[in-house]
Amino acid sequence: MTTAYFDAASTEPLHPAARAALLSALENGWADPARLYGPGRNARHLLDQARARVAAVLAVRPDEVSFTSSGTEAAHLAVLGGLRARRRVGQHLVVSAVEHSSVLHAAEMHERDGGKVTTVGVDRGGRVDPAEFAAAIRPDTALACLQSANHEVGTLQPVDEVAELCQAARVPLFVDAAQSAGRVTIPDGWSILAASAHKWGGPAGVGVLVIRKNTRWRSPLPDDEREGRRVPGFENVPGAIAAAAALEAYSTEMAADGPRLSALVELIRERVPRIITDVEVVGDPVHRLPHLVTFSCLYVEGEALITELDRLGFAVSSGSSCTADTLRPSHVLEAMGVITHGNVRVSLPRGANATNVDRFLAVLPDAVARLRRTAGVTS
Repeated sequence: MTTAYFDAASTEPLHPAARAALLSALENGWADPARLYGPGRNARHLLDQARARVAAVLAVRPDEVSFTSSGTEAAHLAVLGGLRARRRVGQHLVVSAVEHSSVLHAAEMHERDGGKVTTVGVDRGGRVDPAEFAAAIRPDTALACLQSANHEVGTLQPVDEVAELCQAARVPLFVDAAQSAGRVTIPDGWSILAASAHKWGGPAGVGVLVIRKNTRWRSPLPDDEREGRRVPGFENVPGAIAAAAALEAYSTEMAADGPRLSALVELIRERVPRIITDVEVVGDPVHRLPHLVTFSCLYVEGEALITELDRLGFAVSSGSSCTADTLRPSHVLEAMGVITHGNVRVSLPRGANATNVDRFLAVLPDAVARLRRTAGVTS
């Protein structure tokens, strides 16, 4: 049985444009881009081209873009560098309760080092209230963090409204755009942004850090001359080139395919509560990503349901994507006040087959029923 891959929120399959660009770059972009001889100059030219292509899609300046080793590294640099640059203002950080673990771990580190952190809650759909977020900002606030879209439930955050409020308070806003870059338009007004190439069909191990002009930022790491002194270490030139090629191609395709994927997700959102009892579809039904839907089933362990669906030919994940290998409940679902167990996240890759979605909906009720009977639950 061919497995239907429904875990694009974790990793989108490598885009053909990325594969072709990567193979070419391995032949032509292997040299040190910091060197002045021919192969080095060529590598620098290719790296600068990749930077410009990413900047064009994100609607920023090329010199605002740096490549990192991952989206996690980009988020860590964004948060810790933004805080370090504004120590004279204060040591207060504002984050939403549903940020990616990479952001929350950076906040925890800041707090251990003596900083202060205010966490802004969300509604039952996983969305922050801009007024509540603004109320958390204080005179000593050095940085605010708000993801563009949630990685577990797909809810889009009111980045444009929050950015306007942050600008009025003269506080830089960091936006984690890992789930939205290449898929939807990212609202403007932010100061720092992070993204991850493997989310849009680029190679794993390539992240993007964008620091807008006139934003105060200072690296929390030892000085290094690479990437404008923002990211230390030898640049992954082939990876950056492949990431840029994938982002261009993927964003163009999503402009056309996004509505189709959104309709498939809406079908899942509408059908699942009708065909399965004691189930809750979570996340904002309107302000959401086009490709992602999460639901929770009572009386079923999420890990068991994921394993059963894998046996039936479907690769899905737990909504608790960052704690799937632990027994800890999802911090996102807890913050929303929804069911935290029996949770399944379906995220459709580009070109997802509608027939596979129909097949998924056909086998899901029996899979849940079998697991409930095994647990001694009868409906």
